[in-house]
Amino acid sequence: MENRVGDTETLPMVVATPAVQSRESDKLQHILLHAAQIFAEQGYEGASIRDISRATGVSLAGLYYYFESKQKLLYLIQNSVFTLLINRLEERLHGVEDPTTRLRVMVQNHIEYFLSHPAEMKVLSHEEDALEQPFAAEVAAIKRRYYSLAREIFRGISAQGMTPNLNPRIAVLSLFGMMNWIYKWHNPEVDPGAERLADTILAIFLHGVRGAGELGLNRSMAGATTEGQG
Repeated sequence: MENRVGDTETLPMVVATPAVQSRESDKLQHILLHAAQIFAEQGYEGASIRDISRATGVSLAGLYYYFESKQKLLYLIQNSVFTLLINRLEERLHGVEDPTTRLRVMVQNHIEYFLSHPAEMKVLSHEEDALEQPFAAEVAAIKRRYYSLAREIFRGISAQGMTPNLNPRIAVLSLFGMMNWIYKWHNPEVDPGAERLADTILAIFLHGVRGAGELGLNRSMAGATTEGQG
């Protein structure tokens, strides 16, 4: 890798304009998108920077402009995913007070992203232990922030008396377990999209399989009654 520290000392300082910053951000996202696909297909250990260069169409020197190692690249993928998830969730929760609605917003936000980004989900699930320090600690910190937000939402559900004596840690981690493996089995040709899938997962989480089934049956009966009245 070339020594850019020495190079920059001989050049005048250049202030990036917003347009340049936007292009740089878009290019980085392009790299992260294709790198996640490569890691998902070949595994972190099996993938090389040259593989990523070929997939992105960016030269090796160009890639090293954005990250200095494969470890940093894995960190950028994980960090960007969790940051985006949290930011989108906080935006969608703004002004929403009902605890059940807040929980549904969280579930749909999570599912929507990973149904459209299965490679990123696979990388998060399978390459968590591949991340070394200090990157592992930084990603762990942002994951704790996401978990804390989920715990806060669940506390609202508990306050309504819907989940008496249920361990909040087990409940929240079980919910994440339900959501995080969707990429393994979801088939868009036969399975529902994010909105209906979120409804189903939320019903199972809050009412159990039997309760969720009865809830679906009651909705179907209500719909049939309404159609009959029309």
